[in-house]
Amino acid sequence: MCLQSLTLLIIFTLFYSHAFALKKSYIVYLGSHAHPFTLLSQAHLDRVAHSHRTFLASFLGSHQSAEDAIFYSYKRHINGFAAVLDDKKASEIAKHPNVASIFLNKGRKLHTTHSWDFMLLEKHGVVHKSSLWKKARFGEDTIIANLDTGVWPESKSFSDEGYGDVPARWKGSCHGDVPCNRKLIGAKYFNKGYLAYAKFPSNSTFETPRDLDGHGTHTLSTAGGNFVPGANVFGLGNGTASGGSPKARVASYKVCWPPFKGAECFDADILAAIDAAIGDGVDVISASVGGDAGDYMNDGLSIGSFVAVKNGVTVVCSAGNSGPKPGTVSNVAPWIITVGASSMDREFQAFVELSNGSRFEGTSLSTPLPENKMYDLISAADGKAANASALQALLCKKDSLDPEKVKGKIVVCLRGDNARVDKGQQAATAGAVGMILCNDKASGNEIISDAHVLPASQVNYKDGEAVFSYLNSTKDHKGYITAPNTQLHTKPAPFMASFSSRGPNTITPGILKPDITAPGVNVVAAYTEATGPTDIESDNRRTPFNVESGTSMSCPHISGIVGLLKTLRPQWSPAAIRSAIMTTSRTRDNTRKPMVDATFHKATPFGYGAGHVQPNKASHPGLVYDLNTGDYLDFLCAIGYENKVVQLFADDPLYTCREGANLLDFNYPSITVPKLTDSVTITRKLTNVGPPSTYRSYFHAPLGVEVSVEPKQLTFSKVGEEKMFQMTIGATSEKALGYVFGELTWTDSKHYVRTPIVVQLSS
Repeated sequence: MCLQSLTLLIIFTLFYSHAFALKKSYIVYLGSHAHPFTLLSQAHLDRVAHSHRTFLASFLGSHQSAEDAIFYSYKRHINGFAAVLDDKKASEIAKHPNVASIFLNKGRKLHTTHSWDFMLLEKHGVVHKSSLWKKARFGEDTIIANLDTGVWPESKSFSDEGYGDVPARWKGSCHGDVPCNRKLIGAKYFNKGYLAYAKFPSNSTFETPRDLDGHGTHTLSTAGGNFVPGANVFGLGNGTASGGSPKARVASYKVCWPPFKGAECFDADILAAIDAAIGDGVDVISASVGGDAGDYMNDGLSIGSFVAVKNGVTVVCSAGNSGPKPGTVSNVAPWIITVGASSMDREFQAFVELSNGSRFEGTSLSTPLPENKMYDLISAADGKAANASALQALLCKKDSLDPEKVKGKIVVCLRGDNARVDKGQQAATAGAVGMILCNDKASGNEIISDAHVLPASQVNYKDGEAVFSYLNSTKDHKGYITAPNTQLHTKPAPFMASFSSRGPNTITPGILKPDITAPGVNVVAAYTEATGPTDIESDNRRTPFNVESGTSMSCPHISGIVGLLKTLRPQWSPAAIRSAIMTTSRTRDNTRKPMVDATFHKATPFGYGAGHVQPNKASHPGLVYDLNTGDYLDFLCAIGYENKVVQLFADDPLYTCREGANLLDFNYPSITVPKLTDSVTITRKLTNVGPPSTYRSYFHAPLGVEVSVEPKQLTFSKVGEEKMFQMTIGATSEKALGYVFGELTWTDSKHYVRTPIVVQLSS
């Protein structure tokens, strides 16, 4: 090749690479469709897709260019498309009056044999007539959709033995190598947003709804899995596993794929899945995914869930695993039920014993040590490899341990940075016989059970300090780890998990998030058999059930309870269901003391929202704070969205923001006042869903705050009757600065409708 040709080729390659790098995948949201879904034919859907191509062609110059760029056309309930565009074209499209929003196709992260007993749906395996399970026929024929990593259809949790015909309203199907049955009635996958972002070529790995990760099977079975007797993880946690709605029909929508640059689930795929799920006929959407909280109009999960709720589908999402740092809660849109994670009263105990007689309670699901004897102990920092730092070794990171130093010993590692099970893998690779995993300060008393690849136990921060102190006090270090065992009815429980993301809501401080908390620590549920319980490539073990922790696990607990309420109260709106769950929750543990966090400090609504869910009480809340689509549109107007943008969100093209829309009067089942300097009056509306009754108000005012309620008494004569009340909140002369907490309760002596009050006092 001549020099001139080579030079031209290099210039062309650089130019092409630069141009290609500017192209990213975007979502163009065009607001609501003008047509009702019930009138749509395939020809009509094709016309919608054609209109999307025509719209984009007006910017790109040709229909062919538009067709090449678009990889999703949302044409059923969500109106818009996803396409690969350069920044300049995206900027031009954003200015078009028909565009509600345009935003990057962002990636998100993935955020039980005893939990239902703990929440009193059963007691010692017996379902009483007062249980919501019994009242709601175990969620019979409610359809729960799960947006996650797919499903393992062979799990007994999804067997259709004993099920009748699939509900006639169901329009969904199963794709690829996942067969449908009368229990698992849908399984689809959506990968175009992921592939467009990662620029991977598609292959068989990306063309299946089958769960190769385990997360999706675990969450779906927690929400709606069958009763499965004898479920356990390597003999531990033995009992009958089930979902919250064990007789519900379930459908899996795979939107999460192998992590790429820290993200697994992309907005373009999430929107496509929600659009499909609404059209398929689901009642509940459960999504244990999330990212940083952001603008509601630039968030695929927020937009998709709004459309779902507008169509009567309740959407439940995880709060995130970025706690205990404040302001980390995600999925904060007020039409979503946002769920934090807390513990339950079951532990998988594995004690750490030292030669000085000390004994510390830890947790694990690992195999026992090969011999019942004391083993040499070594701090991972003292076992560091020559090319590793002491901190890298202490964290038991890859290639940080010297086999000559740790072989045959129990290695003491510090929690943090890399995965807990990875630390055990590194210790095992270096020849260690066992591992003691000590919590860092941030993790406090929260210890999590893992199926480590070697004998191991995780201990809390205080006990971990004692272990390290022992290592520093003598040169003859010896210890032992007892075989794990299952212990029930431990106390205190629940307490807030340190990983559970916390409020305040950084997007709309006037809305409390999370809404509720549910079990999310050491949850047993179904699992894939495509990978081992640690998800480590070299882990060849397989188990049909596994223990997982995270708000990913607490989210489907609420989704299952929502399924029960949908069966029992089919006329209730998504907002009424959320209100019932929130206002009947509890803030005390099984010692009758206020719930605490992992450091044993008193927890607050920024951790647990309204409180810990009580399913049986949620079935008869007495009163609810209801909301409809118009209320959500008023909310968008109140927080500053322009009328033309809200108009695109609405069904009515002539919609106009209501004058005087006020965020403080948004009928949410919690009351939050940011930056209170003087006094404010808040209006709320209660709807009677119980028998005729008279309710009286009681409140516990936050510190430094004066509260009054008018009227103090509300009388309801029939179901569906609505009554208004006003609460005036003012700062006292001796006010404290910062957030303070209280609560308002309406009661007729049978029902207790409790609403958290959060006030931010400022100078």
